[in-house]
Amino acid sequence: MHPQKGAILNERKSSYHIDLDHLSHLKALSWLSPAELALLVSSLALANFKRTAVILREAALASEAHILLTGIARITCINAHGERVTVALLAPGLIPEFPAGPMSLSNFQCEAYNDCRVGTLSHAEFNGITRQSKESAFMHLRENDLKQWYRLLMRSSSLLNLGLHERVAIALLELCSDFGVEDSRGTLLRVFFSHKDIANLVGASRPRVTEHLARLERENFVSRQGRQMIVQVAGLQKSVGHASRLARSVSRERSESFRS
Repeated sequence: MHPQKGAILNERKSSYHIDLDHLSHLKALSWLSPAELALLVSSLALANFKRTAVILREAALASEAHILLTGIARITCINAHGERVTVALLAPGLIPEFPAGPMSLSNFQCEAYNDCRVGTLSHAEFNGITRQSKESAFMHLRENDLKQWYRLLMRSSSLLNLGLHERVAIALLELCSDFGVEDSRGTLLRVFFSHKDIANLVGASRPRVTEHLARLERENFVSRQGRQMIVQVAGLQKSVGHASRLARSVSRERSESFRS
């Protein structure tokens, strides 16, 4: 074999095993067997994206199955002021679908928050890889989509009657779930997310979010390690749960008052 061809073949084999290792560590694909994961990595059309590059535009988000192997991606859309803002930050795993249609004004797209590697295949190919039923594969994909929609609802919907302080806390808990590591002092956010990033997630201005992050520090739910944050997850969850119950109670009282 020609030395150059041999080097290319070895490089491909190395890339295959690296990609397979990344896939095998994804919680969202833990239901696939080793054989199915090997078939999946062989079926993926793989591409690398540099920071800020557009990975998928709105129509593509709903047309195929997409998997983030490495890096952090973000879902952005156009808000009511015509600005493109971040509505979700994604750890490696399945990239969720967002609605697309002729009347859609949001123009969702997936972008690289930092350098990313993404694999794509059709839904039919994805269904064909698993030995389970097509309904089971569909269920796992929909479960991932619903998880992201639920998070977006919790962080931004006025229907839940949660104040900005609670929504900032929910955003931090979400980031800890995806990007945090347990530390003797709490949960360390390994990645630096700016106040603007968090402001986009909760639909508020950066100065207001800065105020609430400072309040969380005073409440001892958040501390700093350089630019990184350490979050007291258990205490913050309890605080958010109490606020959520109070908001529901106020909502019921208002509803009953209106009906009477």
